Amino acid sequence: MGLKTYRPITPGQRFKKTLTFEEITQSKPERRLTKIIKKTGGRNNMGRVTNKLTGGGSKRKYRIIDFRRNKMEIPGKVFSIEYDPNRSANIALLHYIDGEKRYILAPEGMKTGDEVIAGENVPAKLGNALPLKNIPVGIEIHNIELTKGKGGQIVRSAGSSAQILAKEGDWCHIRMPSGEVRLIHINNFATVGKVGNSEHSSIVIGKAGVSRHMGIKPRVRAVAMNPVDHPMGGGEGKTSGGRHPCNRNGIPAKGFKTRKKKKYSNKYIVSRRKK
Repeated sequence: MGLKTYRPITPGQRFKKTLTFEEITQSKPERRLTKIIKKTGGRNNMGRVTNKLTGGGSKRKYRIIDFRRNKMEIPGKVFSIEYDPNRSANIALLHYIDGEKRYILAPEGMKTGDEVIAGENVPAKLGNALPLKNIPVGIEIHNIELTKGKGGQIVRSAGSSAQILAKEGDWCHIRMPSGEVRLIHINNFATVGKVGNSEHSSIVIGKAGVSRHMGIKPRVRAVAMNPVDHPMGGGEGKTSGGRHPCNRNGIPAKGFKTRKKKKYSNKYIVSRRKK
């Protein structure tokens, strides 16, 4: 999918970059695979604002994605590639031979008419889902399970992929998009290929109004606040008291480690991501 630039007739178009959506083949989603999303406006069940940056935005419908890929040994044909407003990746609508329809994340290179299948002993082909023990070392994968049967939880955003580095006993060494090397059980499922729509990271929205359409409200800088509102607020001009930089609760930012030292998943991390 390519990028489109604009001749700046208005200030909002000066650096704007959008996708050309060449891969999208269908504009309306499958009705039975959608759910209504109720907006909260950043408020909790008592009506109090708990997220100041949430509010407004265009209406969306949630597309029910099959992250589990538990329809075993039944081939499905890619009927369409569609846009999903709830995620950075595109999605593909599969028509199975038994009549069922499901959405999956669309890998890079997938086209309408392609056939995919999930199972224990299926070939390691683009879009197929199979256990890590049957995927050759070095192949790019995405939508990886952390717990067998729970469905893919990691490597699901546009343009991301992980790689199998080695297999040792019941565990695979997987290099994550961040560079971290992690142990994942060989019986967990993953999907072959790289998530599509890799140009998503190059989008420039151009103006604040686009953020409002996405349901994001304006953010006030911490140093522009009063001391009662933020630890970095107050002071004359740009000189302020308090901790710098930190969040609203006073926890330092920019390099301060917040991961728990006794977190249960530390034993699965072979090497941390590079700084």
